[in-house]
Amino acid sequence: MVAAASVVVVMGAVTGMLSALDDGGGGADEARPEVTRSPRPPSPSLVPSPSPSSAPSVTPSAGASPSPSAKKAGSGPSPQKRPAKKAPPSAETATRLYRHPESQVLDWVRSHPDDPRQDVIGSRIAGHPAAVWFADHTPATITSRVRAVTSGGAAEGRVPVVVPYAIPGRDCGGHSEGGAPHLGAYDAWIERFAAGLGSGDVIVVLEPDSVAQAECLSAGERADRFASLARAGRVLKEANPNARVYFDAGHSGWHAPAKQAGWLKQAGAASAASSDGVFSNVSNFHATADEVAYDRAVLDALGGPASLGAVIDTSRNGNGAPPDGEWCDPDGRTLGRAPTLNTGSERIDAYLWVKLPGESDGCRGEPGTFTPSYAYDLAR
Repeated sequence: MVAAASVVVVMGAVTGMLSALDDGGGGADEARPEVTRSPRPPSPSLVPSPSPSSAPSVTPSAGASPSPSAKKAGSGPSPQKRPAKKAPPSAETATRLYRHPESQVLDWVRSHPDDPRQDVIGSRIAGHPAAVWFADHTPATITSRVRAVTSGGAAEGRVPVVVPYAIPGRDCGGHSEGGAPHLGAYDAWIERFAAGLGSGDVIVVLEPDSVAQAECLSAGERADRFASLARAGRVLKEANPNARVYFDAGHSGWHAPAKQAGWLKQAGAASAASSDGVFSNVSNFHATADEVAYDRAVLDALGGPASLGAVIDTSRNGNGAPPDGEWCDPDGRTLGRAPTLNTGSERIDAYLWVKLPGESDGCRGEPGTFTPSYAYDLAR
């Protein structure tokens, strides 16, 4: 078992920007992950508004928190005819990422108007768009919850970032264990997830840690997972040709680029039918410059279309990774670059806040829960 890396810590069943709230499924689907909460879809009689009660249903980012169990220290059928690959966002829409109106940090800001930390946390964290995680296996409700997020983004002319996080064997049984019971169930869940993507621009961060953490699987299990991920990419892009799907590249402090690229190729990340590139640094702290160099090296080793790019989680990497490799709410970290689709850097498609700053890895607070003292330390 390697010291920590970039695993997502999910409280209970899920974690992330929003916790998965049930939208009527009942039973186990009502479980609220420690970090992520799935917004309920609005009533047909209501017009979505910025308030959580009427906002489109969304599953907040399942706050990927590093977990010690798997990370390195430091840190359906293919479409018969596919449309032309969508060009990168134009300058006019380059910074128009969607901020969902429900999250743990927004809940805290709204309920603590007199807290002396409220202004800093509200302006520097809650005011920025972040990913929405779907970390619970809820087949009956997943389509409507994804649609609530994508329709909310479309209504504002903004680009949502969604994170499917339900691969079987997730986190190798560590802090964020869970997911679908088996790959057949996962394949069916992804089809329902894809049905909620709509037709507008959307970024899909497909299964953090699913590739980089695959060493805990046997060779056969790894091959099966990679085949399922390749299929997932095809299904997502077939459902919405404007969806941009990115595969797990771990981070610059983990596997060598050639090794990571070899696994990514097996998972379908080199095929335009499945992939738009890779993502890195989710829930970790490595400096943006290090991630840019690493991602370009991975893409070079991966091959595939020249259009493949990378997105980087910059939510907590303002000071880079701790020199001692601490992954659990380390001291001295700060917010990184603000989320944007306009990076000005070749082959880097976006800087995103995939892990919501202030959601604990489990040392400053319960895993996956918003911890105001930690958020304030990151933001001030």
